[in-house]
Amino acid sequence: MAELTALESLIEMGFPSGRAEKALALTGNQGIEAAMDWLMEHEDDPDVDEPLDTPLGHILGREPAREPVGPEGAGSAAGESKPILTEEERQEQTKRMLELMAQKQREREEREEREALEREKQRRRQGQELSAARQRLQEDEMRRAAEERRREKAEELAARQRVREKIERDKAERAKKYGSSVSSQPSPATEPGPVPSSPSQEPPTKREYDQCRIQVRLPDGTSLTQTFRAREQLAAVRLYVELHRGEEPGGDQDPVQLLSGFPRRAFSEADMERPLQELGLVPSAVLIVAKKCPS
Repeated sequence: MAELTALESLIEMGFPSGRAEKALALTGNQGIEAAMDWLMEHEDDPDVDEPLDTPLGHILGREPAREPVGPEGAGSAAGESKPILTEEERQEQTKRMLELMAQKQREREEREEREALEREKQRRRQGQELSAARQRLQEDEMRRAAEERRREKAEELAARQRVREKIERDKAERAKKYGSSVSSQPSPATEPGPVPSSPSQEPPTKREYDQCRIQVRLPDGTSLTQTFRAREQLAAVRLYVELHRGEEPGGDQDPVQLLSGFPRRAFSEADMERPLQELGLVPSAVLIVAKKCPS
């Protein structure tokens, strides 16, 4: 009757009788080792102490006990009862079971430790992959931002270059246009003008300047400085101001009017056709831009 011996051994090892019987029954009565494995694996189950629905005798492969029919039957049944173990054998068996249980416990702890270590490795591996993906994303964003800045800078440089080229073309056109018109006009020496009261008011060296530095003060408080030829007309200065303000020549924007600071003077349309040196703006002058009121 090894089943009963295994049951008693489990009970002596400290397992509850109901839990021990359930372990033996569910493992098919394959021995104490299998029952101990089941008990250690299911010790935390909430229903580990619930009784089985099937009678224990049927699960263990035993038939229910029958009443003996005679004295021989009774003696035979008594003789087939479980063997009586001596105290020394019982202690030896209990010792083996405890060692077996300790071994199973160590194996279980080692297995759980390996599983925990593997989970930790998996967690670290996933963390490293996530960190690498995040770093790649940041690098891609920084690369795109740098490319966008380079593109914007290139577009800005190209726009400035187009503006410079346009200004150069306009200056060349003005030089060609106003240079020919100035050469066709009579010399300022033959044109009647105010007679100076003394030679000191118009030094002879004044006619030696061939360039004029004009500083133009805009309505928004900023200023613009440009060098013109002394024989260029005042209209060239006004055209330069209109180009600086983003106004296209011949557009619908309001024209500008040029004023001198001191002495206070508003230049008329007739003055626009006169050379800068004739208007007293050579070698340098400061002009003020004002909106021209429509006539």
